[in-house]
Amino acid sequence: MAWQVRVPELQDQLQCPICLEVFKEPLMLQCGHSYCKDCLVSLSRRHLDAELRCPVCRQSVDGSSSPPNVSLARVIDALRLPGDAEPAVCVHHRNPLSLFCEKDQELICGLCGLLGSHQRHQVTPASTVYSRMKVRGAEQKRLRAVVNESDVFCWVIRREFQELHHLVDEEKARCLEGVKGHTRGLVASLDMQLEQAQGTRERLAQAEQVLEQFGRESHNEFIQKYHSMASRAEIQQARPLESAFNPISFKPGLHQADIKLTVWKRLFRKVLPAPESLRLDPATAHPLLELSKGNTVVQCGLLAQRRASQPEGFDYSTCVLASRGFSCGRHYWEVVVGSKSDWRLGVIKGTASRKGKLNKSPEHGVWLLGLKEGRVYEAFGCPRVPLPVAGHPHRIGVYLHYEHGELAFYDADRPDELRLLYTFQADFQGKLYPILDTCWHEKGSNSLPMVLPPPSGPGHPLSPPVEQP
Repeated sequence: MAWQVRVPELQDQLQCPICLEVFKEPLMLQCGHSYCKDCLVSLSRRHLDAELRCPVCRQSVDGSSSPPNVSLARVIDALRLPGDAEPAVCVHHRNPLSLFCEKDQELICGLCGLLGSHQRHQVTPASTVYSRMKVRGAEQKRLRAVVNESDVFCWVIRREFQELHHLVDEEKARCLEGVKGHTRGLVASLDMQLEQAQGTRERLAQAEQVLEQFGRESHNEFIQKYHSMASRAEIQQARPLESAFNPISFKPGLHQADIKLTVWKRLFRKVLPAPESLRLDPATAHPLLELSKGNTVVQCGLLAQRRASQPEGFDYSTCVLASRGFSCGRHYWEVVVGSKSDWRLGVIKGTASRKGKLNKSPEHGVWLLGLKEGRVYEAFGCPRVPLPVAGHPHRIGVYLHYEHGELAFYDADRPDELRLLYTFQADFQGKLYPILDTCWHEKGSNSLPMVLPPPSGPGHPLSPPVEQP
């Protein structure tokens, strides 16, 4: 059934019959009429010795046992608008508190400032003080936020340095144990040589005694005894062997001047993120590419693979993407290129075109490093950058720091040492995917595969500083 509420009548029903204001903490008498709590208490005090009657219906009631009118209080709360609180008034003059006394730091009315105890005090309009305090509160809030962020970042720094200290302590223990092991080996070798020298000395002394005995014999007897088997063995055993003593010096294999550099290279590998476990996405592979071993190995074949045309696949460049992309964070993975004469690898934006010839430049969302004709390493920038790479790395490490805009390539052949090859600096946008380009097989001469090896061990979340070579 439709009904309407007439606001003037509703306001009348929500007014206390005594103070004629909206109910405050309404109490309900036995007759059903309600009053403000303070009004009913004041009325009861005036009728301590007389019978209390309801001011509306004049029915005799007991003011001490009046329960709260909960339903009426809820209606009033529901109808009250936010910020609809009654204006505060001065307790002395019943005027609105429209001024703020700067000396006493309290709200006052206009009469307090002119006639009351606050005359001649510096006063400011309450609205101005409110705006000032609101700005000050916002500034304090921002200050607290900055302090909290600073505290959190300090905690992160302490945690990261604790981890670095732990890694440094591990390397120190490793170096010390290596030196101690080398020393133990030298000492054992010296002990063995000393023992051999002592035995040789004893045999020489015995041989000298035998010769003295022979010296007292006649020539015939000397010749006969000398050729006897026992005496001949003693003399031969007593003869010192050349090269029986080997020169020994303390060479631990770690030069004093190289300690910091060697340890830093080891730490450099340890503080990289945990190696990613990547697989290749067959849907993105060029038709000539053959994927195997759980989509971790790719090589360029002689015949196109029999698979349906993929809208996400490359149709000209012999490329394939990893099934995972990165849009934030730090990531590290490795690619085994082996002895291939031509290859390219890096990252590509997910929105970059895969149809037609691949535009190999950062301007088109592609960041690559590669080898050409087995002898020229180059970074595909604008223009291309030839790289002075020593040797022929078989394993390439790739390090991506998305937020810092860093993409670094490393020679990762040595387990405890990474050699920086090149670093791209860019403002990355959108998701980036690892990409492998096997290059054309050149009639089988470049048919060796490229491999995404499984992670070799745990890494750490902290990223290293990357410097341009």
